[in-house]
Order: sequence, then C-alpha cells, then structure tokens
Amino acid sequence: MTTLKQGAIPAIDHDAGTHGVALRDAKLGALAGPPALDKIRAAPSPVLPAIHAKGLVKEYHTNIGIRRVLDNISFEVRAGEKLAVLGRNGSGKSTLVKLLGGVEQPTSGEIKKDLFMSWPLGFSGGVEGGMTGSASARFIARLYGRDEKDIVAFVEDFAELGRQLYIPIESYSSGMRMRLMFALTLAIDFECFLIDEVIAVGDQRFHQKCYDALFVKRQHCAMILVSHDINIIKQFCNRALVLKSGRGKVFEDLDLALEIYATL
Repeated sequence: MTTLKQGAIPAIDHDAGTHGVALRDAKLGALAGPPALDKIRAAPSPVLPAIHAKGLVKEYHTNIGIRRVLDNISFEVRAGEKLAVLGRNGSGKSTLVKLLGGVEQPTSGEIKKDLFMSWPLGFSGGVEGGMTGSASARFIARLYGRDEKDIVAFVEDFAELGRQLYIPIESYSSGMRMRLMFALTLAIDFECFLIDEVIAVGDQRFHQKCYDALFVKRQHCAMILVSHDINIIKQFCNRALVLKSGRGKVFEDLDLALEIYATL
C-alpha cells in the first residue's frame, strides 16, 4: 500500500495509462477553476499617482498671538484631475499654495508628491533681479536637468520679450516679469501645475496664448487652481476644495461646491 505524504495529490487511475492521466488532469483543473479568471480577480486595481495633502496645519506667530491660517486640511489630486480651490480673501488659499509649492513648510501635517509638480505659476520669488531673463532660463534648465539651449529657446519664443530677455529682470515692468515667469514654468514638463490666480498676462492675444498653452496643450496634466473666476472653474475643474476661515472640505460635485462658495 502506498502511503501519501501530507499535501500530496493521488493519481486518479494508475492503470488507465494516458487516458487516466488526462482524466486526472481534467478533474483537477475543474476543481481549481478557470486560471485566467483567478488571475483577473487577483489583479490589483491600478493606483494613479497623486498629490496627497494630509492634516495640513499652518500657524503664524503675531504680535497678538498665534494665528492659525490652515486647520487640518486634507485632499488628493490624482493624475489628470483639475482641483479648484475656492474661498474668500483671508480663507487660506494663497498660504495653501505656498505650502504645496514648497515656498513655506506646514506647522504640522504632510504633503506627498507622486506627481512632478510645478512651483506656483507666475511666482517670481526665486528669481534674482540682477539676473537677465536668459540667465534665469539657463538656471532653471540646470536645476531640472534640461538642455539649456532648448529652455532658453522656448522662453524666448513664448515670452516674446525680444532683446529685453538679455537685460536684468529688475528693469522689467510687472507685465514683462509675469511673461517671463509664465514662460519659465511652462518650459518644464510638469505633471501637475499649481496656479494661484495668475492664468494669463498681457494683452488679449497673449491671454489666448497662455490659455492654449496651459489648458489645451497640457490638458492631460493635473492642476490645482485657485481662482475667483467662476467661468474658468466651471470650464476646467471637476472637483473643488472649499475653504472658510482655514477649514476646508472637498466636494466631488462641483456645482454644489460653487453654490456653497456663493454663500460664504
């Protein structure tokens, strides 16, 4: 008599030759179920990369005590999503943008970036006034490991500053400076754009150029968009974070978010 080891599977028919082996395999296969279906059931659902903000708190020390500007803000922006940030003046919108852009650090909470995210669009805090526009473009190229000639060529074409690209930024008008910063941001292939009110600069023709560059050519990118322009929000965003006095809530229903924003 043959003794089976624990966990071993006995042959169904030792004397049936090839037919017995085939019958055994067929029965075992039936017990196991369709292997392809098992693989489908076991396959994990795809997880899209995202920007994660969890429990963000930002406090400032003032002459009249500690002022909490953001209080336990949490949200997520996945690849390709467009999140509006809505709130009246003083609700904490610009502070949130500074935290996301790395300009300031939160008092507590964390920000995890699985997407390659831009600095705040139009932000000029990192550019030295004594540098020329072209030198700033080369600096950004080196910082992000891009070809300097390609970045300078893009900025020169997009900003349309002509020879003024080669003079110090401190001599630029505010409009010229914004054109440069807009071009510098778009010169890098970010996966998520951080936008604080500044969506277009210059005359009407340049406005359209900015809209096309951001919302048409980069429509596949994620965006976190702070704006008081309801038409822009309705046209481009699919979710909204509504802020009031530092507290916030994410709404999947954009129309509901806009209705609540209108009552603030």
